[in-house]
Amino acid sequence: MNQTAHLAWHETLEMHELVAFQSNGLMGFKMDIHHVTDPQLKKLYEQTIRALEQNLRELLPYYQYAPSVSQSRNDQDLTAFYAMRLLIFTKTAVRNYAIAITETATPSLRELLQKQLNQAIQLHADIYYFMYSRGLYPSYNLNQLLQNDQQIAKQALQL
Repeated sequence: MNQTAHLAWHETLEMHELVAFQSNGLMGFKMDIHHVTDPQLKKLYEQTIRALEQNLRELLPYYQYAPSVSQSRNDQDLTAFYAMRLLIFTKTAVRNYAIAITETATPSLRELLQKQLNQAIQLHADIYYFMYSRGLYPSYNLNQLLQNDQQIAKQALQL
C-alpha cells in the first residue's frame, strides 16, 4: 500500500469490477470442471481456477483500504451468482457488439448488429434492475457493494 490511508474511489470501483468478474468466473469454472472430459482442456480449467484463486487472494486484502468497508454478511443463496453471471455476459456482449459495429462495412449487417446491440443493452438493464431491486447489486451504496464483493469472492474460493 502506498502512502495514502485508503484507496481512491475510482480504483476501488475498478477493483470491485475485477473481483466481481473473477469471483463469478471462478464459481462457474469450479461448477463446470467436473463436466470437462478432455484432459488437456481440464488442465487449462485447473490452471485458470488456480490463477483466479490467486488473483482473488491478492486483491481481497485491499478491501481493508477501500472507503468505509465493514465485514460482509454470510449468504449461501446462489441467486446473486446466477444473476451476476447474466449481467457480466450481457455487459461483455454490449462491448463486443459495439466493437463489431466499428468493424462493419456492410450496411445491412451494421443495422442488424445495432438492433442486437440495443437488445443486449435492454437485457443488461433488465438484469441490473432485477439485481438492484433484490439488493444483489447495491450500486448506490459503495459500502454494501464492496461487502458483497468480499462475500462472493470468499464463496468462490471455498467451492
